[in-house]
Amino acid sequence: MATKGNTSLNKGIPVIKDAFVVIVKTEWNAHIINKLEAGVKKILKAQGVGFKTLVVPGAFEIPFAVKNHYAYSETPPDAYITLGTVIRGDTPHFDYVCKAVTDGVVQLNLTLDVPVVFGVLTVDNELQAIERIGGNHGHKGEEAAITAIKMIALNRKLMNQK
Repeated sequence: MATKGNTSLNKGIPVIKDAFVVIVKTEWNAHIINKLEAGVKKILKAQGVGFKTLVVPGAFEIPFAVKNHYAYSETPPDAYITLGTVIRGDTPHFDYVCKAVTDGVVQLNLTLDVPVVFGVLTVDNELQAIERIGGNHGHKGEEAAITAIKMIALNRKLMNQK
C-alpha cells in the first residue's frame, strides 16, 4: 500500500553547486508525465540545479536513452531522473514493461558513476497516477528531484573520500 508521500524527504535538502540533471521522460500519458516533469523542474529551479529533458516514446526505452546519453556526452550529468507512467491494462504487457524498466534503471545504477532516480509510476489505473502528481499521495516528480539532489550530494561526498 502506498503512503501519503514521503514528507520526511523534504527535510535536509542539501545545497549543491554547479549540479546538472538530465530528465528522461516518456511521450505516453503526457498529461501525467508533464505534471511529473513540472514538479521536478520546480524543485530543481528552487535549488539552483540546471537541467535538460530528453523525450523517449515509452518507459521501455528509458534505460537505452540514459545509457547512451551517458556514453556519448562530453560531460555527463550529475544525475538522471526517469519519468514515465505505466498503467495496468488487460494484458501482461504491464508486467513486462514494469519489470524491464525497473531492471534497466537498477542496472544503470550499478554501472554508471552517477545516480539514476526512478520516477516511473506503475499504477493500476489513471486515478492512482493522478493521486501521485499532487494528489493524495504527494507529488512523485518533486520527490524524484529531491532524491536526485540528495544522491548528487552523497555521490560527491563519496567521490571526495579518496
